[in-house]
Amino acid sequence: MTLAWILFLIYMAGTTWLGWMGFRKTKNFGSFAIGTGDLHPFVVGITLASSVASAATFIINPGFVYVHGLAGFMHLGVSVGLGFCLMLVVLSFRFRQLGAASKALTMPHWIANHYNSKNFGMFFALVNLFALAFVVLIVGGLSIVMQQLLGLSNVAALILILTFVTGYVFLGGTYAHVFTNTLQGSLMLIVTVLIIGSGVHLFFSDAGFFSQLAAKDANLVKFINPASNLFNDVFSIYVSGFLIGAALVCQPHILTKALYVKSDKAVRQYLIYGIIAIALFFLLPFAGFYAAITIPAEQIVDATTGTFRQDLVMTMYVKTAFPDWLFTFISVVLLAAGMSTLDGILVSLSTITANDLLLPLIGKFNKNNASEDSLMANAYRLSHIILVVIAIVAFLICLNPPKLLGIFGQVGVYGMAVAAVPPLVSGVLFRNPARSVMWLASIAGLALHFLLYFFGKQWFPGVNLAFANPGVTASLALIFCVLPGIVISGVLSRNQQPKPVAVD
Repeated sequence: MTLAWILFLIYMAGTTWLGWMGFRKTKNFGSFAIGTGDLHPFVVGITLASSVASAATFIINPGFVYVHGLAGFMHLGVSVGLGFCLMLVVLSFRFRQLGAASKALTMPHWIANHYNSKNFGMFFALVNLFALAFVVLIVGGLSIVMQQLLGLSNVAALILILTFVTGYVFLGGTYAHVFTNTLQGSLMLIVTVLIIGSGVHLFFSDAGFFSQLAAKDANLVKFINPASNLFNDVFSIYVSGFLIGAALVCQPHILTKALYVKSDKAVRQYLIYGIIAIALFFLLPFAGFYAAITIPAEQIVDATTGTFRQDLVMTMYVKTAFPDWLFTFISVVLLAAGMSTLDGILVSLSTITANDLLLPLIGKFNKNNASEDSLMANAYRLSHIILVVIAIVAFLICLNPPKLLGIFGQVGVYGMAVAAVPPLVSGVLFRNPARSVMWLASIAGLALHFLLYFFGKQWFPGVNLAFANPGVTASLALIFCVLPGIVISGVLSRNQQPKPVAVD
């Protein structure tokens, strides 16, 4: 416990110093939101990868592989990863070009400028609030590790996490996020190699790796797990995984990384660095197989309820597989993994809510024409207030966390991503996409995702689809609402003349 506190305090000190460096670079709301374009592509690439590989990747997802086996890994590690990387390449270059031309600071700001509609931007600022579900996932996952590592209660862990991360983001915004993520991402790469390598010996045992898994449960080694309630068919594992991976690129804290640099050459470089690191991180859920072979379910129980809790799988595996000192180091890095995504989401949530939701709302009621500098100063102040509010809300929810943090986070984030796909993809691919079609596709996709998740099993009892898997419901929304909307918009855009600045 003493070593854990020493390492964690060293990590906190280093991160705080980097946060202070970010504060010194932050001069106004623009630099708080996306920096000034002076960041090196390698730094942006590592920041991107560490933002993608959150507490879900490092702490939560191995539990799904432990329970659902190869089908779970193919969905979380392969299908999602392929879809994500492909969409990232497709969108990043044009997104940066258009964003730089319109001086966009956030994703809703980009949408509002591109579609000449402040109301459309406000809609996406509102939809972006679903990212709070992912904040809860990350904070809850970090609390699990911190309770095991530092011997803290859930309340104490939550206070420490939220105060620390919110504090350095409050100071330095994007620069603090990037500087700290470079440290966190480097540590995460080291630990990823350690964890993946820790089970290699299982492949060379006399019993055989997959034979040992099959001996526990034959369904664990099947590409389609018929006993799973989440990954039991081709669509839920492969099709939905690829589609939702592609859609996840449309999260604000992911796609806006393209605005951190100033040229297509820099975008190309940061994508190369980022995708290499992301590919390695997406292999990490494989540790769920190692845990399935070495740790019986009876040892993975919640200390409070005494029942099995799959969110504890990674923590228990690391504790079993490594000596105490190395377990302590890895656990601190698991905390860093969660914080690396949490700070990015906090930056995007606070800046978007301030710049793209509250300021336009205030402007609708206050007709005084404020200067651009005054508006940016107000956005800067509001973003800091919103940071504190987000931390308080996340704390209150995590006092009694959802049973499955992974599913809770996915429902909200996937909904946000589904809604964002139509305007972003159409905006990048087509010169003058139809705004009305984009409105309809986004709202319909968002509604269908939530309706199918909550009521799909009741409405379609005879359909063999895993409606309990948010990836399935989000993918159905993409297929039936979003993709047709993009196609229709593309057809209509050929005959549509560019529009002047909108007045809505």
